[in-house]
Amino acid sequence: MQSSAIFPLFYLAPVSYFTALKSNDYNFLLENQEHFPKQTYRNRATISSPNGTLDLIIPVVKGAKLHTPTKDVKISYDSKWQRLHWLSIQTCYRSSAYFEYYEDGLVPFYEKKYDFLFDYNLDLLNWLFKQLKINPELALTETYEKDIAEGLDYRNQFSKKTIHEIETKSYFQVFSDRNEFIPNLSIVDLLFNQGPQTKSYL
Repeated sequence: MQSSAIFPLFYLAPVSYFTALKSNDYNFLLENQEHFPKQTYRNRATISSPNGTLDLIIPVVKGAKLHTPTKDVKISYDSKWQRLHWLSIQTCYRSSAYFEYYEDGLVPFYEKKYDFLFDYNLDLLNWLFKQLKINPELALTETYEKDIAEGLDYRNQFSKKTIHEIETKSYFQVFSDRNEFIPNLSIVDLLFNQGPQTKSYL
């Protein structure tokens, strides 16, 4: 029986994802054998913009009709998405308290080209853990297990439709003067606004 929690691997995951990791004492496996589901945070992150939320989506190579395992999904570079994402992040967070502190560490992810989405997200997650001063041992699933013990399966728990309805404690956001607090944005929203306090917030 599976004893560690199983989590999907997201692109700049929402705050509640990290809260859930903490609630499991960072004892978890990352799912890489599942068939890649569309319309999820595996290739999408939501940040704060002057007009509310803004989705940053990593385009993936359109595969054959056969289901593709998550670990084999390739990133598409038909569009200049890296440039667009980095410009969006800069535009939305340049005035935040800690953007300059993290900028140099994050920018390489928008310059280097990765073949596989999973590898890209994994390196980003490792970078985020380093900023949060958290040192979990990242382990991956070796086979796909359909039936996981209750309370340990997080693979379908962060729905794009309901993610911003999950209540999180409010903190100052860049556009607080024009938008109400938007809960559960990407972890970078919390990081850029709270800096070293992010870990204690979680």
